[in-house]
Amino acid sequence: MRLLARILAAIAALSLAAQPALAQSILRDAETEQLLQDMVDPLVEAAGLQRGAVDVVLINDPQINAFVAGGQRIYIHSGLINAADSANEVQGVLAHELGHIIGGHIITGSQGASKATRISVVSMLLGLAAALAGAGNAAMGAMALGQQAALGSYLAFSRVQEASADAASAQYLSTAGITGKGSLSFFRKLQNLEFRYGYSQSEDAAFARTHPLSSERIQRLEGDFKVDPAWDKQPDPELQQRFERARAKLYGYLAEPADTLNSYPTRLTGIPARYARAYAYHKQAKMDDALREADALIAADPDDPYFLELKGQVLLESGRPADAVEPLRRATQMTGNEPLIAATFGHALIATEDKSHFEEAEQVLRTAVGRDRENPFAWYQLGVVYAARGDMPRARLASAEQQIMSGQPREALRSAQAAESALPKGSPDWIRAQDIALQARAELEREDKRR
Repeated sequence: MRLLARILAAIAALSLAAQPALAQSILRDAETEQLLQDMVDPLVEAAGLQRGAVDVVLINDPQINAFVAGGQRIYIHSGLINAADSANEVQGVLAHELGHIIGGHIITGSQGASKATRISVVSMLLGLAAALAGAGNAAMGAMALGQQAALGSYLAFSRVQEASADAASAQYLSTAGITGKGSLSFFRKLQNLEFRYGYSQSEDAAFARTHPLSSERIQRLEGDFKVDPAWDKQPDPELQQRFERARAKLYGYLAEPADTLNSYPTRLTGIPARYARAYAYHKQAKMDDALREADALIAADPDDPYFLELKGQVLLESGRPADAVEPLRRATQMTGNEPLIAATFGHALIATEDKSHFEEAEQVLRTAVGRDRENPFAWYQLGVVYAARGDMPRARLASAEQQIMSGQPREALRSAQAAESALPKGSPDWIRAQDIALQARAELEREDKRR
């Protein structure tokens, strides 16, 4: 029985191998999201899709990784942004992941896993038959060989998909007029990590990998890139500047303050260094130091909305919401009511506890969720406004929106049912409450099945 359990566990693990999971939280920042969108859009267009058709989602995970998991979204780890030296390197990764999307590899990947699973099941049944016939050693041998064959089948299938995505990435970069130097540079980073951690580069070891050997990938891509007209084209300098500030901002937000201040000492006075230090000081509750860095950024460019957003965020989270209102209002106006910035602005208006601000807060937050429904923070703040104004049905509906997006289906179901019972029957909000209730029930049923 123990052997059977091990075989079943192996089958389950193999089936899940091609299904990446979002084990970490999503990081949302207006400036970074716009940068990633501007980096991927030329590649998306080169692949024959419209700009904006593919989203890039940033995941809080220190591993150097990126993946697709169904739909037209690329998930990229914060660790990859930190490891990259240039926007061009990240574009090489985005081009590769776009190759998986255009190639339909999530769908075909499940087919490859299914084939491997069938091999496992057949070998298990043959092994059990041999065991029942009294041939215990033969049974174990059949099962072991079957598992090896199943794993080999899946790994070979995965390597073909990765090679296909590499080839597609070279095509997209070429069509977009973007040099492949960054792509090769990033692959060499991966190769150096493999050497550092002792991964074998032998041909025999290659058959036990989900990806081709990095050396093979570099050699194959180098041949394509060096003959491409874009090979010697200089990357966009403005995109590189934006990348450096976004990477520093991300590092300051995620790293320990001591590490940030070591990497970006005060002798560095450029925008990336000030960005990183502002977040480090803010995390240390050194408000004056954080505001000094924010003010230095604004002095360098008074019309940069993201610098104003930073100052407003520091003031708001330091207990000075009234002072945060004006820089956040300007940032919201300058970005055309960018949803993430608008949500923070709405929060500041509410946090003043000045009832005269609530009408503006409601307007700002309704605009924010209208443009970006996947914003649980904005929904929460909108619920606070509705409750303060005595509109409890819509407050409960806003809570249901926030809860269903935050992985709380049971709470979302209760809130949606309460909203539905009090909203005008047949109204758009009433219909939306029903939709959330249906979604919550479906998620609860899936949870029950998993148990």
